[in-house]
Amino acid sequence: MTFIRSLIFFLVQLVWTPIYASLFFLTFPLKPHTRYRVATGLAYSTIWLLRAICGIRMEVRGAENIPQQPCIVMCKHQSAWETFSLQTVFPDQVWVLKRELLWLPFFGWGLALTSPIAIDRSKGKQAMRQLLEQGKARLASGFCVVIFPEGTRMPYGVRGKYKIGGAMLGVSSGAPVVPVAHNAGKFWGRNSFLKHPGTIVMSIGQPIDPAGLKAEEINRRVEDWIEAEMIRLD
Repeated sequence: MTFIRSLIFFLVQLVWTPIYASLFFLTFPLKPHTRYRVATGLAYSTIWLLRAICGIRMEVRGAENIPQQPCIVMCKHQSAWETFSLQTVFPDQVWVLKRELLWLPFFGWGLALTSPIAIDRSKGKQAMRQLLEQGKARLASGFCVVIFPEGTRMPYGVRGKYKIGGAMLGVSSGAPVVPVAHNAGKFWGRNSFLKHPGTIVMSIGQPIDPAGLKAEEINRRVEDWIEAEMIRLD
């Protein structure tokens, strides 16, 4: 049954995503926030399809911790699920991502219209400067900045190395840093075709005020909270 449900979900997405992306291209002349809000329709529809077809539901804990002002969201990365779910929970946002994603047909092309911070990881210091400059600009324009500090999707139960870019953006911009943990990999694993029914829990930690803190301390606090929360969720 899990395979059949997953197959149906895949086929529906195979048809729906190009259609929505094609319509989304029409938003090109609109302002960035307007384009983003249209783009979230794909996220909401995907979360609905996951529930209706695959039996995957979402529970959010700690929503009261989301700041009123633009913030930096540092989230555990296990699945494609969080790329959709974060859009339905946090205010207008842009993502820090590898630029190669923008080359994907339809999904990547639409993603390019959401004002992402698309970096070339091989550039090192240049990529970090881009993150800080564009990150501060996005925050100033009213967007939250979403960063996956482990850099790539990790298998469920595996702890990746937390990179310091998000913490440095917090120090540089003064924006609060919000850690986010979830157990999506338990139901929709990294690069997995199968999607198992159940309730994915997203847990949002208290925002970290970067004032007076070094980037290393912010990064350590984020990692400690997320990994401790992962144990509680398990």
